[in-house]
This record gives sequence, C-alpha cells and structure tokens, in this order.
Amino acid sequence: MSSEQTAYAAAGVDIAAGDRAVELMKEWVGKTRRPEVLGGIGGFAGLFDASRIAGMAHPVLATSTDGIGTKVAIAQSMGVHDTIGFDLVGMVVDDLVVCGAEPLFMTDYIACGKVEPERVAAIVKGIAEACAVAGCALLGGETAEHPGLLGPEEYDVAGAATGVVERDRILGADRVVPGDVVLALESSGLHSNGYSLVRHVLLGRAGWALDRDVPELGRTLGEELLEPTRVYALDCLALVDTVEVHAMSHVTGGGLAANLARVVPSGCAVTIERSSWSPAPIFGLVQEMGGVSTADLEATLNLGVGMVAVLPGDAVDAAIALLAGRGLRAWVCGSVAPAETTTGGGVHLVGQHRQG
Repeated sequence: MSSEQTAYAAAGVDIAAGDRAVELMKEWVGKTRRPEVLGGIGGFAGLFDASRIAGMAHPVLATSTDGIGTKVAIAQSMGVHDTIGFDLVGMVVDDLVVCGAEPLFMTDYIACGKVEPERVAAIVKGIAEACAVAGCALLGGETAEHPGLLGPEEYDVAGAATGVVERDRILGADRVVPGDVVLALESSGLHSNGYSLVRHVLLGRAGWALDRDVPELGRTLGEELLEPTRVYALDCLALVDTVEVHAMSHVTGGGLAANLARVVPSGCAVTIERSSWSPAPIFGLVQEMGGVSTADLEATLNLGVGMVAVLPGDAVDAAIALLAGRGLRAWVCGSVAPAETTTGGGVHLVGQHRQG
C-alpha cells in the first residue's frame, strides 16, 4: 500500500472496500442487462447502443432524476437495505413513463459515511431487481464514501434514467378532452413521499417503535413503512400499447390533485370521487395520530392511488381488464368536463372516502 493510499485510509476512505462492493454488485447489475448494453460495469461511463433508437421515425429522449427522501432513515434503522431500490427506480422511471416513454437505462449514486460492501451490494441488488421489473438496464453508478459528512451507518441514494418515445405518441395535456375518464391505479402503500410527515407523526408524536405490532396494519410499523414502491413502468407501457390513452400522472409529492393537474389542459376540469376507493389503513393512522387535516393529508400522501391514466370512456373496460391480468387493481375515480372558467386545469376532489 502506498503512502498516498494510507493517508486516504487514515482520512476514512477505504478504497479496498469500494472495490469489494463493486465485485459483489456485478451479479445483480448483470441481471438487468439489455441487448443494447455494451461492456460491463467498472468503466468510466456506461455504454448503450442507440442504433434501435436511430431506427425510430422521430425518437424523443426523456430523462428523469430523483431520490428516496427520508424513507432511507427507516431502512437504516431496520437494517434492511435490499428493498429501497424499488423506491428509487419507481420514483425515477415512472416519471418517464407518464409521457409514454420506454425507460432504457438507469444510473445510481450512493453516498455513505463508510462503505460496507455487503450493505452497498444489498442496495444495488434492490435497484437492479426493480430495474428488471421496469425493463430497463442498470447501466452504471457511483458509490462515494463521505466520512465526516455522513455517519458510518448513514447513506443516501439517488438515480437518473433515460427513456425514448416516438414524438407522435407523447402523452400529455394536449390530448385530454372533456368526456375523458380518470382511471386510478392502486398504490402499494406510502411509496416514497411524505415520510417526513409520517415519521414526525408516528415515530415522533405517537412515539411508536418500528417493531411495534399494529393490528390495523396486520404487521409491524417498520414493515409497513418499508413496503416498496410499486413500479408501474411496464404496466403503463402495456396499457398505451393496447388501448387509447391520452395522459398519465405519477402521484408523488403533492398528492393526487396537484400531480393530476399537471396534465389537465386549459378549458378542462377534473372531478375526482373519493367514494370510489378506500385508502389503506396506514393513511388513516397518520391522520388520526397526527391530527392531520384531510387537505394536508391529500397534499402530502398518495392515499392509495399511485398512478392515474386519462383515457376515453370506451377504453376503460379493456384497460381495467388488462391491468387486472397484470396483477394491478384499477378503477374509475373521476372524469373530465369542460371548465367553468377560461383557464381551467383544475382538479377537484369531492365526497368522502369509503371506509375499509
């Protein structure tokens, strides 16, 4: 070992541990390989053969980047690191798919206070498994050791993805018209938004421990909070390949109304019927234990709807059947009407949720 390496190690950076982490993750990264991927991990950049894209009529690239937020604190507290990859991939690729883009490849970035090879490999394992579910390659990434900035057990994860869509198939507000129907796609739980509120209420104000058995949930609080985000990418792509879809919206930070409003054009307004579904118990617990208003809850959490599709009414039955065949529950939750004002673009939630 050179004096330079010794000095770096003395500063808290373990190069050998980083190398071992790369070796441990190679198997999982390999499971996401697509035919277009050139070479393997370990280079300075990931290589992706774009010749298929060149064969498209008018390819448009789409890109998205995101992180997991404070949900990583739950994973760290529980010592479970191989599920949050689904949260990362879901947050990134499902922002791409709402415009109709097929996710092609993803890269990740893991910053940690100390590189523990097995922990880093577990994180990458989850990311790779989620990439496989999304149909995209995990093309590369970076693991950085930040001693003094992060504690030895602390880490954060971020990622970016690139996708492609034919220009004349881009989905969005310009396709939405009065008479369209809003289809809700069920979430798997909290997904990866609003965890600052959830942790403040349940772990802070209520003082619950992560290993607390919660009868309403049928499992421990920690197991509920660590439930992975559903990755919708291939389900949504199957939907747009099978039926006419005008727009989609990924329900993340800001809740259902704010995210759906992003694809509602001027001249249209959407009414969402709360009575069309019953949110999972975790949402009611957060509201009850924290005294959170319905408005605040709906502006922070997905309340059981992780994705919505806006489509013609005559496509609804086929869409619901298709998604059911893929193991995904969907239902009509609202409709598009002419706006009463000239600006439009509003989303209004009416009624009360069904009791579970």
